[in-house]
Amino acid sequence: MLLDEIKLNFEAGNGGDGVIRWLHEKFREFSGPSGGDGGKGGDIYVEAVPDVWLLGEYKSDKKFKAENGASGSSKSKTGKDGQDLIIKLPVGSHITNLSSGREYDLTKIGERQIVLFGGNGGKGNKHFKSFTDQAPQKQTDGKKGEKANFQIELRLIADIGLIGLPNAGKSSLLNALTGARAKIGDYRFTTLDPNLGDLYGFIIADIPGLIEGASTGKGLGHKFLKHIKRTKILLHCLSLESENPLEDYEIIRNELGGFDKQLLEKKEILILTKNDVLATKKNLVEKKKIFKGKAKKIFDVSILDDESVKSLSDNLVKEIKKLI
Repeated sequence: MLLDEIKLNFEAGNGGDGVIRWLHEKFREFSGPSGGDGGKGGDIYVEAVPDVWLLGEYKSDKKFKAENGASGSSKSKTGKDGQDLIIKLPVGSHITNLSSGREYDLTKIGERQIVLFGGNGGKGNKHFKSFTDQAPQKQTDGKKGEKANFQIELRLIADIGLIGLPNAGKSSLLNALTGARAKIGDYRFTTLDPNLGDLYGFIIADIPGLIEGASTGKGLGHKFLKHIKRTKILLHCLSLESENPLEDYEIIRNELGGFDKQLLEKKEILILTKNDVLATKKNLVEKKKIFKGKAKKIFDVSILDDESVKSLSDNLVKEIKKLI
């Protein structure tokens, strides 16, 4: 199951302490202060990688800390800087610092952003020598590194988003087209998290079933709608078992627009599922006429018929190539 939200704790490294040391030279036993500065603490970075399942690996270990800087040493030597920590996250991650409210997006593979800064190292006693104090007994400690809790939300970057009301046949269609193993059943909200499949190189995300009121947060609306924002094409599934598939279509369109008007501008292909419930081809033609002008293309399918699935797969790939 795809984990698309998690809260993690990040802590940058502390700066190393400055030290009090004295220079000892031949014939000059006390040659003045030589305490070195502390090293800088390691920073925290996030980096985008092409692994949508990665957040699941952080469920058991949610705390991450960069290395502290080392303390200074004698002969004015600065301590070693702490090693930066790079936390890998799935491409498409939206990261929010829950302390500052600052937000980050990772939209390209390999993209890296710094989210927390390590503390600066403290000063050694060499810095405090003056005409009035030739042997300073003073140093400063390193600064603490920044730390915060972060909310990580995966907003899928898929080529295609499968949308529709619960039980519109989305998960079954995904399984049939791509060989995915999405859970299916004859009850609402079988899918509680997005499922992914690969259709000849095009990534399809099965967006869990939306309901009327989803755009205002009803059900798990906002959790699901956020994934649709980054898809390039929408495959809108409408079950021919429904008494009023046109009304079903309008419900989903209204929810998309209520959440974000830009979703209504996405290229859309309609797929009338479960066409085996219709008695004749004439019935199917009449159903299709209802949706004339609603989308770039209208297809129909029965996942119980291998030839129907194969025909849809071939036609979809051709159409997707035109639209992307």
